Amino acid sequence: MIPMVDLKTQYALLKDEIDAGILAALENTAFVMGPNVQAFEQEAAAYLGVKHAIAVANGTEALHMALIAAGIGDNDEVITPAFTFIATAEAIRYVRAKPVFVDIDPRTFNITPEAIEAAITPQTKAIMPVHLFGQPCDMAGIQAVADKHGLKIIEDCAQSFGASIDGKQTGSFGLASGTSFFPSKNLGAYGDGGMVMTHSDDIAEQVKILRNHGSEVRYYHDVIGFNSRLDELQAVVLRVKLKRIEQFNAGRRRAAQLYSQLLADLPLETPYEDGIGIHVYHQYTLLSDQRDAIMAALQQAKIACAIYYPVPLHQQKVFADYCAGISLPATEAVAARCLSLPMYPELTEEQVREVVGVIRGVVGV
Repeated sequence: MIPMVDLKTQYALLKDEIDAGILAALENTAFVMGPNVQAFEQEAAAYLGVKHAIAVANGTEALHMALIAAGIGDNDEVITPAFTFIATAEAIRYVRAKPVFVDIDPRTFNITPEAIEAAITPQTKAIMPVHLFGQPCDMAGIQAVADKHGLKIIEDCAQSFGASIDGKQTGSFGLASGTSFFPSKNLGAYGDGGMVMTHSDDIAEQVKILRNHGSEVRYYHDVIGFNSRLDELQAVVLRVKLKRIEQFNAGRRRAAQLYSQLLADLPLETPYEDGIGIHVYHQYTLLSDQRDAIMAALQQAKIACAIYYPVPLHQQKVFADYCAGISLPATEAVAARCLSLPMYPELTEEQVREVVGVIRGVVGV
């Protein structure tokens, strides 16, 4: 059996350091906003090249609070791709703004500056690019559009921790950004977790207040906030893993390169790297007209696979009130043909060859 992500193998490699850190935290008994959370925020900010990194309860709330702090609210329009996890759009709706779904580049699966430009209206206030599957968006092009129209950029980095453009990390381009530490992420906790990143002192201060019940001074509440704090024990795990994030992402890239090499002669499309930035392969997602047959064969062989995402957001029931009749051809074509294969740093050459062997049995020429 080959899983989508092998957290058990990774834990075995890190067990001694993680266990020791958790035991120390238990002995210290500072379980909420303790020293590991503070240290992790400092270490993450240094790695990402941002002035502030504020740990919160999960990635969805990171985007939500980033939007609030950026002043996005009632009836504002936020341009974002329809090919992404629903949390991207949920965060926009939480602030009573409107997600304006646009099409993607069918090769990179990312939003494009051209699609953004075409969707701008007088109500547009922000852009939320998603660095999908670990491939950075064209941030120079997106920034040029934002500057031209006076728009704010809030990056969704839930799948791109460690991805970079010319040495600059995703999450450090926009006014603010949010990321997720869900266990399967490139930098994953052993439970939920998230972070807001920003260069702005004002944004950082607002998020710190929002995550703690709207309070800067204990029992004095300035705004209606949230209970959205990263757990101390999760911070222990994330600190151990952060030290190895470059190693982990290199392992993902090695596995991806081997997949692409072994699949190159088959009638399917392997992930495309546009050369704009360093892809960190949160997912390895191919396109095939025989997607369902490949999926069935992999499942029969006890090899995990998944479709991210079978129904684009503009076709979801929850957005039907204002997305009726919208057509996004590239998004719809990708959703109908995409399939993600097992991807994690510890994936071995033997496992990759086993996966490819099953695929070759279905579509081999």
